[in-house]
Amino acid sequence: MPSWLRFLLPVIAGAALGAALGYFGSCSSGTCPLTSTWWRGALYGAALGLLWTSGSRTSS
Repeated sequence: MPSWLRFLLPVIAGAALGAALGYFGSCSSGTCPLTSTWWRGALYGAALGLLWTSGSRTSS
């Protein structure tokens, strides 16, 4: 698997899970930072995926 794909897959997966959380989340007032909108959840999820993939890299 190419190294760029190992970097990109967790970011995309995090964005998809964050968007799903934002879309199906139960915040109706709009004040919850994660679940107020789907795109904000996607941004948080992508950031967490980026942190996860950069933290799990090993030097080869």
